[in-house]
Amino acid sequence: MKPLVLDLLALPKAVPEARQAVREHLGGVTCPEVQLCVSELLTNVITHVGEGTPVTVRLFRSPDGRTRVEVTDPDAHTWLIARRPAEDDENGRGLLLLDAITRRWGVWLTPAGKTVWCELDVSQH
Repeated sequence: MKPLVLDLLALPKAVPEARQAVREHLGGVTCPEVQLCVSELLTNVITHVGEGTPVTVRLFRSPDGRTRVEVTDPDAHTWLIARRPAEDDENGRGLLLLDAITRRWGVWLTPAGKTVWCELDVSQH
């Protein structure tokens, strides 16, 4: 699989557009887990860094054969914290979802920003 790279602004309308780009890149394969990861990571930027933030979304195969999703934004100071939301909380479950459906995930911090990444087994889609 050749890499997919999307440079866009973190706006609510970009979430379904990024999911569609992933679907098209994967040849129309449904890939709900990959699309969910893209949605959650992009939504986190919108919610915690700010609407209109420039981001780069990457999708590629890692050297070990897993599908890797990366979302890079320019804010190295906004940390990701997996919360334990109450039953009636309307948000706060994104990282828990990521943790449940991915093989692994993490964050790279640099002086220029951060990249949040996750990997899924090829057999999952």
